[in-house]
Amino acid sequence: MPGFWTPRLGACYLGDDRTRFRVWGSKRERIDLHLTAPDDRLVPLARNDLGYFEATVEGVPPGSRYLYKLDGGDERPDPASRSQPTTAHEPSEVVDPAHPWTDRHWHGLPLDKYVVYELHVGTFTPEGTFDAVVPHLPYLADLGVTAVELMPVAQFAGARGWGYDGVYPFAPQNSYGGPAGLKRLVDACHARGLAVVLDVVYNHFGPEGGYLQEFGHYFTDRYKTPWGNAVNVDGPKSDEVRRFLIENALCWVHEYHVDALRLDAIHAIHDESATPFLMELVNVVGRYATDLNRRVHLIAESDLNDVRVLRCPDLGGLGLHAQWADDFHHSVFTLLTDVESPYHQDYNSFDLLVNAYQHGYAYTGQFCASRERRHGNQPVNLPGRQFVICIQNHDQIGNRKFGDRFAHHAGFEAQKLAAGAVLLAPYTPMIFMGEEYAEAAPFQYFVDFSDPGLVEAVRRGRKEEFRMNGNGDPPDPQAEETFRRSKLDHGLRAGGKHKVLVEFYRELLRLRRETPALRFPDRERMRLTPLAEHRALLVNRWDGDAETLIGLNFGGEPAPARPTLPKGTWDKVLDSADPRWLGAGSPAPAELVSDGEAAFTLAPTSVVVYDLRLEPMTNR
Repeated sequence: MPGFWTPRLGACYLGDDRTRFRVWGSKRERIDLHLTAPDDRLVPLARNDLGYFEATVEGVPPGSRYLYKLDGGDERPDPASRSQPTTAHEPSEVVDPAHPWTDRHWHGLPLDKYVVYELHVGTFTPEGTFDAVVPHLPYLADLGVTAVELMPVAQFAGARGWGYDGVYPFAPQNSYGGPAGLKRLVDACHARGLAVVLDVVYNHFGPEGGYLQEFGHYFTDRYKTPWGNAVNVDGPKSDEVRRFLIENALCWVHEYHVDALRLDAIHAIHDESATPFLMELVNVVGRYATDLNRRVHLIAESDLNDVRVLRCPDLGGLGLHAQWADDFHHSVFTLLTDVESPYHQDYNSFDLLVNAYQHGYAYTGQFCASRERRHGNQPVNLPGRQFVICIQNHDQIGNRKFGDRFAHHAGFEAQKLAAGAVLLAPYTPMIFMGEEYAEAAPFQYFVDFSDPGLVEAVRRGRKEEFRMNGNGDPPDPQAEETFRRSKLDHGLRAGGKHKVLVEFYRELLRLRRETPALRFPDRERMRLTPLAEHRALLVNRWDGDAETLIGLNFGGEPAPARPTLPKGTWDKVLDSADPRWLGAGSPAPAELVSDGEAAFTLAPTSVVVYDLRLEPMTNR
């Protein structure tokens, strides 16, 4: 692949059985390369002033195994390992980056076209591998998905986990199929017109198998995170830590052709530098994408409700292309379920849903009870595509005590309504695996650590987190059954309400794709009419002469509506209360005739869509 970037770190295979090794070891005076297979030999590495150790070694073909010997003592895997074929504790493997790619003409998709489907490789199929995902891609493309988001795949300890405990950020998880498996999956996605989003974690590293701190100054005790010391992106020697992380991002884009990176919990990346790490990352990745004539997006997870995350650097922002906007989920979930917790009390107001629909954030500077302060600011002049919204994701499911999904708490009508609220909104929608057919399996928190003390600490932490919830202890994270319980049953989507819900999602996504007023996530061409007394919301969206009316009734009673509408005939194109969608029947008529306004009634807990009928052009 062309481009200005070439790998600087790790084992870089040069061809003809020659491999260059480079590792940053600012804490070390001496690092030797220990080749363990196919032959056993020790090679001294030369150190430069920045603390990099390097050598180019003959007779090292792909598949060779190696460790680094630190100051003549402990031997550790490569922090920039491209493959850990056995475990996180054992030798790294030299990988030939060459792959028979077939996506030469793939340039990525604009964010306006993204419909994201988040999945966990280990539980998406019985096999739990990259290759096992491939046969499901035609189904996802037919559903209307345009981007597959993979939860983190960087090597973690053990064979099962969420991926947020990764310790080798350059190495695709061995139990999923390693580097070759991930490349096959990405290539297959591109062949189906699907972009690939990869979740990466730059705010912390996992507690087992991570030896970065033994090599260099990767961490700082100046800040704390929920997972321990923070990654050092603004302190002494932080330039090389930044290079490590930026090279990792470029590795996924360059070596694996990934189209977007979702950056985990950027609010936990503590950075007081004049040029923030995230701004530098956006700049470097952007220049590289331009060089390749590709679209590459950086999507933040942030709970700050701060427009500076998304604003361009010229306006004082970080310049990230999009962010997860969880306020939308919180508002919809609270209105449509009976789940009670202090957390959800922050979102029990219908006005907050209206705010989330209008702005992307529910909290735009109001007082937030759980935070005991004002929260957020107002995202003015930011396009809707920059806000990724959903009704569930891995966090919002897996961080509940029993990993229960939205469908466990909401009835069938509420599921259809929630789907309409997300997929017809002027934002970037995301679906969590199995949501579209109301998967019955939970998505629970699971790990596979080998350190008994760490396992017990995780168990205690999980119990303490839910100590006030009652109903017994949470599932054992270390138990293999917890992992297996979370695997999808794709057979469900073949019958009953599951099949109908899939077809409903497919129709919603068809409308989003083909309806002129819905095709672009443009919140500027949108007008909201709240019917607060009924907990209903009317949404007008338009594009030129084309206009669409969306009615969303979150209440349990019929909601009379009399919206202001352009004159003409409006045709009903979708109604979740219709018998076709197993509804009880709808009071909303098949067409509305407006003389400036029109009256109709929304069924309880329903979504209805009307399109303005455009009269054919006549010769003048």
